[in-house]
Amino acid sequence: MLKKPRKLQPGDLVATVSPSWGGAGDPGLRWRYEQGVKRLEEVFGLKVIPMPNSLKGSDYLYKNPQARAEDLMTAFKDDSIKGIFANIGGEDSIRLLPYIDFDVIRENPKIFMGYSDVTVSHLFCHKAGISSFYGPGILTDFAENVEMDSYTIEMVKRTLFSNELIGEIQPAEQWTSERLEWIEENKNRRRTMRQNIGYEILQGLGVAQGHLIGGCIEVLEFAKGTVLWPEEKNWKNCILFFETSEEKPDPNNIKYWLRNYAVQGILQVANGIIFGKPQDEKFYDEYKEAIQKVMKEFNLEDLPILYNLNFGHTEPKFILPYGAMAEINCDKKTFTILESGVE
Repeated sequence: MLKKPRKLQPGDLVATVSPSWGGAGDPGLRWRYEQGVKRLEEVFGLKVIPMPNSLKGSDYLYKNPQARAEDLMTAFKDDSIKGIFANIGGEDSIRLLPYIDFDVIRENPKIFMGYSDVTVSHLFCHKAGISSFYGPGILTDFAENVEMDSYTIEMVKRTLFSNELIGEIQPAEQWTSERLEWIEENKNRRRTMRQNIGYEILQGLGVAQGHLIGGCIEVLEFAKGTVLWPEEKNWKNCILFFETSEEKPDPNNIKYWLRNYAVQGILQVANGIIFGKPQDEKFYDEYKEAIQKVMKEFNLEDLPILYNLNFGHTEPKFILPYGAMAEINCDKKTFTILESGVE
């Protein structure tokens, strides 16, 4: 059972951190960081403070994983800080592991949110026994050109600012993965939105419920075999959530990774799986085939699997609180979070 943090309220102080890539501090991207911060202030009424090392630039932060870890520890320790938001993901936050004090996280539960390589930091929280939030990043969703997407705004409010049950998560009506260069000339240019076809049931019948655990499927590979990898009991009766990054891994890799979850016995003790929309919908059908092939190989064709959900490397996105009870309804093609994410 993971401990829930307290909900956010307008006026709260929150910290921004760069646990992975340090681009938020690079001169050419600083405007993008400031735009994301402005949204936290104006849309959600929060006060924002960057952690001491978080804006020192990508070169410095790449060379100093201990400085990135120090920022995380500082933010958790500071009682005046009520939430921590990751600026963006990256690829090497596994290098923070030697510098993490799990007691500090355990003793100071508070909202922590990010996605992609931030999966590793979520595993820090998970090991410390606190729930964290797989959701929007500062440089991506909060700094969206022109304005934040109303779907993402609603999900932030429902998940982080309210201790009411989160409830059914409707599919976004539209989505985008369009890559517009992060230059100030593009600041007022909206990305092209595309119609969303909604959720797909890949297999399974009836209703499945379980606590949420997962992340970016490539990043979870970095943690296998380390002290961060959740114990067997943490997988039991879960709903796994997986999504793929902007690197758009080959469908064969999805097959190989899922086989590993099967031989570990994880898929056999899970109650269901949800998969995020692949970026650009590349390999959309190929991923489905790879997933179904592995399920067939391990006689798991009854395991409920819901596909094409709006989380991870797609915009807009909803938020998944680790450890929260969730439900896949195969008959109605719905996904519901059955409790609040916060106290």
